[in-house]
Amino acid sequence: MAYSGSSLHRGTLTMILAGGLGERLKPLTEPRTKPSVPFGGKYRIIDFALSNCLNSGLRKTYVLTQYKSDSLNRHLYETWNIFNPELGEFIYSIPPQQKISNNWYTGTANAIYQNLNLLDDHNIEHLLVLSGDHIYKMDYMKMLQYHIEKNADLSIASFYLDKSQASRFGCIEIDKDYRVLSFIEKPKNPPEIPDRPDESFVNMGIYIFNANVIRDVLKGMETDGVSNLDFGKHVIPKMIKEGHNIYSFRFVDENKKDKPHWVDVGTIDSYYAASMDLISVSPEFNLYDENWPIRGTHEQSPPFKTISHEGERVGRAFNTLVTDGSIISGGLVERSILGRHVRVNSYSYVTDSILFDRVKIGRHSRIRRAIIDKNVTIPEGVEIGFDTEEDKKRFKVSETGIVVIPKNYVWEE
Repeated sequence: MAYSGSSLHRGTLTMILAGGLGERLKPLTEPRTKPSVPFGGKYRIIDFALSNCLNSGLRKTYVLTQYKSDSLNRHLYETWNIFNPELGEFIYSIPPQQKISNNWYTGTANAIYQNLNLLDDHNIEHLLVLSGDHIYKMDYMKMLQYHIEKNADLSIASFYLDKSQASRFGCIEIDKDYRVLSFIEKPKNPPEIPDRPDESFVNMGIYIFNANVIRDVLKGMETDGVSNLDFGKHVIPKMIKEGHNIYSFRFVDENKKDKPHWVDVGTIDSYYAASMDLISVSPEFNLYDENWPIRGTHEQSPPFKTISHEGERVGRAFNTLVTDGSIISGGLVERSILGRHVRVNSYSYVTDSILFDRVKIGRHSRIRRAIIDKNVTIPEGVEIGFDTEEDKKRFKVSETGIVVIPKNYVWEE
């Protein structure tokens, strides 16, 4: 059956799973869900999946929220309130509503199961399921066309990795036609890709289902009494066993670099590394591609400003991303990312650090290899990142020595 691009858009619904606790990202996830963690100065992590949807022409989106969703809901309203429901376009956040039982969402697939009624509301043919906590660029329409060409019941986006690294992920075994033979969570010996020896396909958490198929599968599994329904642990293995047409879609990167880019910023160290990549001379992830814009927070803020005073009080920033409303007044900032309305005062020094919105650095303070969450004021003369043992007495310090200061932290006198 032939499909036009417009009919594919209209017949496809997107559900983004955005309720993760993000335990390994604490304390950044103490006040917010993982997809709502700030990234790159003016973005949230979920903005990358949402921007992919927008750039792919997919404008029917539900964001399934759960834990600590206040920050995410506010961000969706302030940043993504751009669609016209009269034209069938929307982004809505959907919390657990006990539609079927008294439970919260108890697994990735259970979250979809509890909202199957939303497929019926819009006469949907295809369901795109995404994770809201990965950094990448992808045209989902290419995957949707592949899904239709293969006459698939389920298509799974796959990222190829060296076998030595693949065991950290759910891995997909395929035949030469890319039909999925098995799905294995974190195998010791990952299966190879037939046309790429020594490499394996790992699950990206991006799925396209035929709506009628996923509806029947999930209802059948719930009837059978399967709890905590998860796609990787339950749904995909069951569909393979039952002989459904399941295909692997090799990730097509819209980032247009020599090496494909897909990052799960699941730990403080991986989050820090992905952030620091943005300020390199030639970053792996390109924020500046006008053909694939990333939509972030847009508020009415004054422009960034540096202020130099007489003598040694020279405001400078080198190899640094600085967001609107920030002021560097007589301080030095190197290789860092500054959010909105950050203030760096005279004689202070900030290097290799990430400062979230409304952080203030006092005079003569020195900050190195730190992540400072919102609304924190660093008093005059304080040093962070130079004495690990002292830092550990107050703050979390990651395996590689990144100091994390939580949101709204107040220094004791």
